[in-house]
Parts: sequence; structure tokens; C-alpha cells
Amino acid sequence: MELVGVQKTLSPVLKAKALDNRLPAPILGDAYAEQVMRRLDPAYDKSRFGTSQLGLAAVVRTKALDDWARSFLADHREAVVLNLGCGLDARVYRIDPPATVNWHDLDHPSVIDLRQQLLPPREHCTMISSDVTDLMWLERVPRDLPVLVIAEGLLPYLTEADARLLLTSIVDAFPTGQLEFDTVSVSAWRTSKWDPLGRKYNAQFHCGFDDPAALADWHPRLEYVDEAPMNDSPVLTAKAPTSIRWIYRLMNLLPAFKRSSRIVRFRF
Repeated sequence: MELVGVQKTLSPVLKAKALDNRLPAPILGDAYAEQVMRRLDPAYDKSRFGTSQLGLAAVVRTKALDDWARSFLADHREAVVLNLGCGLDARVYRIDPPATVNWHDLDHPSVIDLRQQLLPPREHCTMISSDVTDLMWLERVPRDLPVLVIAEGLLPYLTEADARLLLTSIVDAFPTGQLEFDTVSVSAWRTSKWDPLGRKYNAQFHCGFDDPAALADWHPRLEYVDEAPMNDSPVLTAKAPTSIRWIYRLMNLLPAFKRSSRIVRFRF
């Protein structure tokens, strides 16, 4: 399958999760990531964490979103889950929700095709092939239950107008729910055009927020809940390989880096 633009970024994130699974005390411990990576990249088994493999921050992000999702589903045994921009992430298998949860994995058609090849089918999990900004996909989702929306590595790649329309349309469509996603700072957004990873995959950010809590102003029913650490997560300095651990400690001395990525949670 040919992936283009931001779709290509699923590979380094997946590789970071796979390499994390090899650590003596993994942060995420995702065996599916290793299985899929071996099928995608014949050279994967020779891969090692290096100074260029700073993707463990993305693993921390995934773990935080998983923990929030488990907490929400423990309180809402009957719910709809929208895992937007799902890529090749195995979240539904890690969380293993009960059959009373209607889970939906959504991504571009090429990504969903690849997902169907590499990950096993799952009962009560529906895959939706669509651009997330084409809101016609909402018509295919039951909307009479609480909703959990997970958008990992997605909103920074949308324009602010598209991100706002997406989130407010979901709030309008459901009676109650929780939104969890990551954002980047304004400086991270504006400098992303020079980021080596973004240049490699022809993917750059299109919006950023220095105060993501202010996104609650987008809708009168929306309420900011809290934030989880990412680049400055204590998990990174406790479990990351030594070389990467020290890089994060040094880079977090720079406020612009420390707060460049935020993991946030809202409810309505």
C-alpha cells in the first residue's frame, strides 16, 4: 500500500512501540507492535534504540491515552469509542473493551487497507475508511451512548478550522463524552517545516496552542479536565535506555521543548 504525507508517520511511531516492547520494563508493552513491525520491515529484528530514536515520547503519549480510556470505559460499560487517525495502533487489543462497547477505528482508506492485512479482526470493532475531516462518517456511528474520542497524533496535522469543526461536531452529535488528544505549542507548529522527521515524510503541523485548555471555549458544553506529561514524563527518565534518558533530561532544560507537546483531556 502506498502511504502519503502524514500517513507515513505511522511507521516511526509503530517502530518506537515495537522497540519499547523489547525493554526489560516496557512503558507500553505492545506485542502487536512488534508483530506488525516484523511484517512491515524485514530488517526490524536488527533495530536498536539510538540517539535518533527519540520516539519513546510517543509511547508515553499512547500509554497516557490508554490509561484515560480504561478509566472512562470502567465508568461507562456501554459506550461508543472513536479512535481517530488510528494508524496501525493496537489500542483496541490492549484495552480489550467489553462487548457492550461499540469501537470504531478511523483512518484514510490506504491505512485501513493496510490495517486489515496486518492486524486480526476484532468483534464489536468497526473500521471506517475516511478522511477525518469529511464528517459524513459520523452518520455511520451510533450516537445515543456516551462517546470516548481518542485522537492521537492527529490534531496538529489539521488546520485550526478543521480541528474546531471536528471536535464541535462530535460534541453536538453525542449526549455526553470525553475527548482526549495531543496538541503542540505554537512554536512547535511554526518550526515543524524544518523538522527532519516532518521533512522526511512530507508532513508538517498546521496548528498549535500554547494554552490547549482554552480549546474548551470552542463549545459551551466543553470542559477542560487535565493534562498528562509527555516530553517531561518521569517515565522517560525511569525506563528509557540510558542514552535517550539523558537526552530528554538535557532537552527538558529548554522550556520550549519541555512544553512543546501536551496530552489533554476534555469532557462534555
